[in-house]
Amino acid sequence: MLHFRPFLSSFFLLVVALIALADTPNQSTPYWAFCINPADAALVKADDNPRRVPNSSTVFTTAQTQDLFNPPDWHPTDHPPMPEIVAHGRKPDVYACGYCHLPDGLGRPENSSLAGLSVGYIIHQMTDFRSGARKSSEPRHLPVANMISRETKATKQEIAVAAEYFSKLDRKPWIRVVETGTVPKSHVSGWMLVADTPAATEPIGQRIIEMPEDLELTELRDDASGFVADVPEGSLKQGKWLVTGGRDGKAFACAKCHGPGLRGSGNVPPIAGRSPSYIVRQLFDMKSGARSGALSLQMRKQVAKLSIDDMIAIAAFVSSLKP
Repeated sequence: MLHFRPFLSSFFLLVVALIALADTPNQSTPYWAFCINPADAALVKADDNPRRVPNSSTVFTTAQTQDLFNPPDWHPTDHPPMPEIVAHGRKPDVYACGYCHLPDGLGRPENSSLAGLSVGYIIHQMTDFRSGARKSSEPRHLPVANMISRETKATKQEIAVAAEYFSKLDRKPWIRVVETGTVPKSHVSGWMLVADTPAATEPIGQRIIEMPEDLELTELRDDASGFVADVPEGSLKQGKWLVTGGRDGKAFACAKCHGPGLRGSGNVPPIAGRSPSYIVRQLFDMKSGARSGALSLQMRKQVAKLSIDDMIAIAAFVSSLKP
């Protein structure tokens, strides 16, 4: 019977993966990184009942928290005053940057954390979105589609002002990375993973399951309530191996470009402490060619030989580091 154990283990992981895919839209990208809302997804009910979050004296209604041109700022003293394009966008064309990326710039798994990125890097990425050099490997991934269809309508001055604001924000721990073999069953809602109700568990397989620490606070867009990312057991050790040199030419020492502690260097972005779902999407997009800007092309050789399992390990390790 010992001879069959590796086969049974592999077969079990395959079954887990197939079950997970059966509940997701048909896509060739990993569904847990490129979350796509089901067509029949229910929206959080908007009402006029006053809502509060911890450590804030501010009050918003649920309806107000869903305003794309006036995102809630629960903790206004925790960051500098937001410029107009960040706080309100420009109706009807440009959504407020602070809605998706949050007033403190830390963002959510479905989009990018902008806090602490250099002005030059942010402007360069907006240029790539506008030129078509930065897309998503999954065309139905709405956050990237909105960047292309909406945010590229911002003027150069608006982009420069927003970039200056986000570049001055402090990066702070936002994602708690946990190695585990068992995770809550989850589904896609609001372009991210959320736990099923009633609660149940399942094997993690080869996935990253990144979800809000407190779903209610996240839905209210509280930028003080972070996320937990469950990753496969052994990911951190494997990821460190790949990030610090790798094997068989699969990866290179990331710190050569991303700086000490992977906290960025010039226009090369910091990657320590960032969303692992986001990291996997970017590695996948660079390998697929969806990201083809000048900075992304510098990564092409590094990502060419990475498997999805390698990407999971790299993202898990990088995300576990102090920002």
